[in-house]
Amino acid sequence: MSSGNIFTPFKEEDLLPKEEKLEVVHKGRKFTIGIPKETCLDERRTCITPDAVQVLVQNGHTIFVESGAGQGSFFTDLQYSESGATIVKSAAEAFQQDLVLKINPPTDDEIEYLRPLTYLVSALQINLRDRDYFLKLAEKKINAIAFEYIIDDYKQLALVRLIGEIAGTASVLYASELLALSNGLILGGITGVRPTEVVVMGAGIVGEFATKAAIGLGASVKIFDNSLSKLRRLHMMVDSRVPTSIIDPKELTKSLRRADVVIGALPRLNLAPVVTEEMVMKMKKGSVIIDVTIDNGKAIETSELTTMDNPYVIKHGVIHCGLPNLTSRIPRTTTKAISNFFLSYLLDFDAEGGFENTLLKSNEMKQSLYMYRGRHTKQTICDRFNLTYHDINLLIF
Repeated sequence: MSSGNIFTPFKEEDLLPKEEKLEVVHKGRKFTIGIPKETCLDERRTCITPDAVQVLVQNGHTIFVESGAGQGSFFTDLQYSESGATIVKSAAEAFQQDLVLKINPPTDDEIEYLRPLTYLVSALQINLRDRDYFLKLAEKKINAIAFEYIIDDYKQLALVRLIGEIAGTASVLYASELLALSNGLILGGITGVRPTEVVVMGAGIVGEFATKAAIGLGASVKIFDNSLSKLRRLHMMVDSRVPTSIIDPKELTKSLRRADVVIGALPRLNLAPVVTEEMVMKMKKGSVIIDVTIDNGKAIETSELTTMDNPYVIKHGVIHCGLPNLTSRIPRTTTKAISNFFLSYLLDFDAEGGFENTLLKSNEMKQSLYMYRGRHTKQTICDRFNLTYHDINLLIF
C-alpha cells in the first residue's frame, strides 16, 4: 500500500490502535486459616505471630486463633485480635478452616474436628506416630504437609534447617547454664583460664550452629562426624579454626575424657549409639551431655528423653539432657522464625493462585505432601506402616 510518497507494507486496519492484552492470573479464592492452641505437653511455640496475621489479613485471608494459642510464646489474644484475627473459644472452630497451621500433629480427637479435603500443615514426628494416625486422616480425605518434608527452591529442607539453627545455638546456651550448676564453670575463654572443651557429634545444621555458638563464647571445640564432605564444609565455614575427626572410637574416647560439654547432633534412627556407656563412665564428673537429636535416635547410649519439668538426669556423675523440643525453651524466637517462613510460604500460594495451582506448578510443593485427598503419597511412610502408596505425580498433573 502506498500513500503519496510514503510506502508501508501494512494495511490501514493494521495501523489502527488495538486494546492491550494482559496476562490473566487465575487467582484462587482466599482461604481461612485456623491456629489452634497446642495441647502437647511442654509445647510453647506457635506458627504465626500477630505481625504475620496482620499481613495475611491485609492480603484478604481470614485468621481464626484459638484463645491462648500464643500464650506460651508471650503473645496475647489482644495482640492477635488487634492484628485482625478472630479469637475463637473452642479448638473445633480453629480446626474447621481451609488450612490448619500447628506445631505438633493433631491428636485423635483433633482429627475429628477437621473438615474433609482441607489442608493440614504440622510436624509429623514419624517416630511417635502409628498406623491409625494415617488411617484417620485418610478417612477425612485430608491434604497433609509435614514440616520435615517442606522443600525450598534450592532443594533444601527449609523448615528443618531453620529449627536446626535455633536448636544448635540453644543447645550450647543451655549447656552453659548446666555447666555453671554442676561445676561452676563458665563456657568461655577468660584471660589466664583454660577454655572449656566442647565436643560436637555431627557436622550438619545443628552441629554447625552449636559449633558457632561455642566458638563465639570462647570454648575450645572439636567436631566428629562420619561424613568427610560435611566435616570439610564445616571446616571451611569456621575458617579452619576447629579440629575435625571421623568417628574413631579411640580418638573419640580421648576427646570425651577431656570434654566439659558434649552436644549430640547426630541422628541415629535405627542405628546403634556412637558414644557407649563405657565412654560416658570415663568422662569428668559434672560434665554435660545435650542429646539434641534424641527424637531421631540416640547418639549417646546413656541419654534418655526428658521433659521441661525434669530437663536432665544424672548418670555416672554426668548431666544428661534429652529434651526432644529444645527450641521450646526459647519459644518467642522460634515462633518468630517459623512465622517468617510460613508468611512467605502462604504469600507464595497467593501469587500462584491458590493451593491447587501451586501443586500443579511446583514439584517442591508436591514433595512436601505426605497425604493428598486421603491418599498416602510418601513411600517411606507407606513402607513403614504398611499403607498403600500413591505416586503424587499421577494424582496431580
